[in-house]
Amino acid sequence: MYLRKVTGFGTANGTFGELLQGVLPEDERHFLVTLPIAGWAHAAFHYLPDRPEVEVRPAHKTKARRLAMRLLRTYGISGGGVVELGGALPEGKGLASSSADLVATARAIADAIGISLDAAAIEGFLRDVEPSDGVMYPGIVSYHHREVRLREKLGFLPPLTIVAHDLGGMVDTIRFNRSTVLPPMRVRHEYRALLAEMATAVRAGDLITVGRIATRSAELHVHRHPRADFAQLRQVCRELGGLGLAIAHSGTYLGILLGEHREGEERTAAALARCADLPGKVRVFRTLGAADYPTGPATAGPASRCGEGLTELREQVREGTPT
Repeated sequence: MYLRKVTGFGTANGTFGELLQGVLPEDERHFLVTLPIAGWAHAAFHYLPDRPEVEVRPAHKTKARRLAMRLLRTYGISGGGVVELGGALPEGKGLASSSADLVATARAIADAIGISLDAAAIEGFLRDVEPSDGVMYPGIVSYHHREVRLREKLGFLPPLTIVAHDLGGMVDTIRFNRSTVLPPMRVRHEYRALLAEMATAVRAGDLITVGRIATRSAELHVHRHPRADFAQLRQVCRELGGLGLAIAHSGTYLGILLGEHREGEERTAAALARCADLPGKVRVFRTLGAADYPTGPATAGPASRCGEGLTELREQVREGTPT
């Protein structure tokens, strides 16, 4: 089957590490709880019927190429094309950049060939590619990332501000997820209790409890993987009345969670100033709330507030589609 020469677009949000990540005691299943952020991956797919393969730009993102080829052939599409990826999610930091690239790619191809591809379908295509952070689903979810399988949709929280410190460097998420070392059984039982409590807290919009559990998850992680900045960020969080800490368990970021406040800008500025003397970089993120997700087709993703990146990508395509 051949299509006319078309271009499709897709987008996907990242996640600031995890609100909670651990291992369950009864079946040793690894899980995480997402924290969606207003940071985006954008994809444009240019269908070229005379090409036998798909080219991906940048070229090192080979998993996007593999996914694109699988999608085209599954739906009986001959030919190939070009996938162009962009966005503001740095690699190796724990922001789900790779998962977001793949979800955006799937949505771009679905947009180009005119199919409906919901979150569960995208999940199925990703399952044989790599572990995933569950960013194909809107809102906060609990997710079995090594299995690429949804555990439970938890809902939405009001948008939060995250003042985040980056230690620098990169973490190989694939290698991290291959580890067979398990936490002690008592810790796994604690993870099970924390997961149940987190699900209840998110559904109730209980930010205090969400922050406490996220901090505990960070504490359990740094006990095994120490961070020099943990004590200082926890102290800053306490002094400024923050909700707690969120960590990228397989990344380089640790962040202070700040809820809505009458002095929100001043409090954010104070947190930035207090973290300025730490080695590395400090950055502010915003989490996604229910209003950030459109009610339109699944191929669109959370594009209603995806910034200027997708618009810029569309403009670049208008100026010259690859041939």
